[in-house]
Amino acid sequence: MRWQKPLATAVVLTTLTTPLTATATEHPGGACSPNARFLGFSDALNKTTYGGQLVSGLSALNVTGPHSAVALVDNVLTSPARVFDLKISSKPTVSVDGITILKRPDGTPFNAQDFDGEGLVVERGQRTILATSEREPSIRRFRLSDGLQIGSLPVPTRFQVAPAGEAVTNGTFESLTASRDGRSVFAGMEEPLAPDGRDADGRGRNRILRYTGFSGHDYRVTSQYAYHTDPGLSLVELAWVNPGELVSMERTFVPGVGNTIRVFTVSLRHATDVTAKASLKDAPDKAFVQKKLLFDLVNCPPSGATAGQPQPNPLLDNVEALALGGHLPGGRRQLYLLSDDNNGPTQTTRFYSLAVDLH
Repeated sequence: MRWQKPLATAVVLTTLTTPLTATATEHPGGACSPNARFLGFSDALNKTTYGGQLVSGLSALNVTGPHSAVALVDNVLTSPARVFDLKISSKPTVSVDGITILKRPDGTPFNAQDFDGEGLVVERGQRTILATSEREPSIRRFRLSDGLQIGSLPVPTRFQVAPAGEAVTNGTFESLTASRDGRSVFAGMEEPLAPDGRDADGRGRNRILRYTGFSGHDYRVTSQYAYHTDPGLSLVELAWVNPGELVSMERTFVPGVGNTIRVFTVSLRHATDVTAKASLKDAPDKAFVQKKLLFDLVNCPPSGATAGQPQPNPLLDNVEALALGGHLPGGRRQLYLLSDDNNGPTQTTRFYSLAVDLH
């Protein structure tokens, strides 16, 4: 979702003719919470181009190896839908070393008129990806070799944007993640369906759809889980940890104040299937998955970061992407965040590295 519209101000761009790598700021990181330590950030991708395309609007991230990842672009102006191959490290360092244009079945590129990329899964074997567009919404499968759409996942009618369904515009599939074995895919709604709404405290009654099947093949929706956002926040990212646990990220933006970015652990161990419920308004709290705050980004050390607009911590920006990496020394897990600058001069494409304890 594009939380801020790009301003009509010229933005200076740097063309990446060769992969550009920048290390984290020299300022040290530090604790964000008892279970999260900030390792650093890099602004190396900010206001750059690669292959003639803006490295901008990065809204989803999937780690594919110890030093590799793929990032999905959302609806940036009239440019084609695309994913970038990234080289990454925990330090962190980040560079772009490849691009794939996402194309319709007829071979023409998707663009902002019919594709708003928000969620990403690189499927097993790394030959195909699943990418959500929150316009309809849709979950499409693309080949990475040529970017061609070769399939799609079914979306229940009620999750379509009104009037076709009960979803609100720009409030659908903002997040997507898959289990390690590829047999489960989770798609999270950014906002509640109209019959579900928010409670008196402003908590969203969101739904997470669980698809089951096999990676690279057909999936079907087999269950829905109820998820309470924090008051005023929206669900923008999910990452799979194990069969009983996810990581979620919630976000909001207030003009003149800045962003709120919170990351949670989510337990699925006693999750209730709420598919049959026409509305979650009367659902008891026990019907919602249990979550626990892992960290609030505002509590991480600024580490020398600067912000082009008011923020409660200059480290903050419009963070839309979250991905888990491998295990770090000491048993903690690598976690990366990535912000979407909306191609705006006051926002930054920023790559964050953290070590988190998920036990």
